[in-house]
Amino acid sequence: MLIAVDAMGGDHAPEAVVTGAAAALGLSDQSDLRIALVGRRATLSTLPGADHEGIEIVDASEVVGMGEAATTPIRKKRDSSIRVACNLVREGKAGAMVSFGNTGAALTAAKLVMGTIGGVDRPALAAVLPNQHGRTVVLDVGANIDAKPAQLREFAVMGHFYAQDVLGTPRPRVGLLSIGGEAIKGTETTKQVFTVLETTGLNFVGNVEGDDVFSGSVDVVVCDGFVGNVLLKGAEAVASLFARMLREELSRDLRSKLAYLLGRPALDNLRRRTDYEETGAVPLLGLKGGCFIGHGKSEARAVTNAIRQAAAFAREGVHSKMEEKMQELHARERTVLGEPGPGSQSRPQIEEMPA
Repeated sequence: MLIAVDAMGGDHAPEAVVTGAAAALGLSDQSDLRIALVGRRATLSTLPGADHEGIEIVDASEVVGMGEAATTPIRKKRDSSIRVACNLVREGKAGAMVSFGNTGAALTAAKLVMGTIGGVDRPALAAVLPNQHGRTVVLDVGANIDAKPAQLREFAVMGHFYAQDVLGTPRPRVGLLSIGGEAIKGTETTKQVFTVLETTGLNFVGNVEGDDVFSGSVDVVVCDGFVGNVLLKGAEAVASLFARMLREELSRDLRSKLAYLLGRPALDNLRRRTDYEETGAVPLLGLKGGCFIGHGKSEARAVTNAIRQAAAFAREGVHSKMEEKMQELHARERTVLGEPGPGSQSRPQIEEMPA
């Protein structure tokens, strides 16, 4: 199982990326894992951990900076570490790629180099957030700032399959993020999407609000990338603030310190549930291969967990399963409609979404 890692992307690259990659190879559940560190060989080969037997270095002479245009790996820097990592997936040499660099560049390269699966116009970033009873898939969280109703419908279908296949939710409840539960609430786009989602075979529960993401009342939340990214960054900031305030209170006096020692196991579990480094990266769904995008500020632990996520995604062949199910869905729809054309905004009810 080879995972391609953009070793030059991120605030702490390449040192943190190499350290995190070497640590991933030491995990007990990753015995079949191999990692291709993509970047400048002369730089990477000198770093501690790069000589691990499970690591190979794939040379890429160029680096896409954080402030460069999203099209840079396509138009200008074709030998950049981001594009070379995508090439490895496209050529079937790697099961997935991971990047902590320029998000826009990684998204553009992944879509144009790896390509999208049948029935998907735009891939979507899917974040998995904790809720009171388990986890909620939110998509899109940044890949598509503005999306059409038909594309939001695709996000809903991909989120449904991801919740089923990866999180093990038998019949995911899908909600549309809006400013109220009523169908008449929201923008013109969300009103159109509401109608679209009613005519799919999804377990669509209607509009949901921000608190529903964390209450456990829904399993998949659909929104455009602008709204989703604001939601994600806000949730991460609140989790970080809560953890910092809790540490301050628990170190205030001797009694608080004793309480901390007694409650430490529970507090550690809480941290793991809310810390983005425990997930490491989020998947870009809808591609012909795995693509995981991590925080630019990721350090070694986040890199390790991102690689673990990518390896699990590739082992399960999630993208292939998703493509099969999307094709199956569209075939059933065309049979009912009597015409081709996945992506239509007006669709009849499908009896049951394929499991």
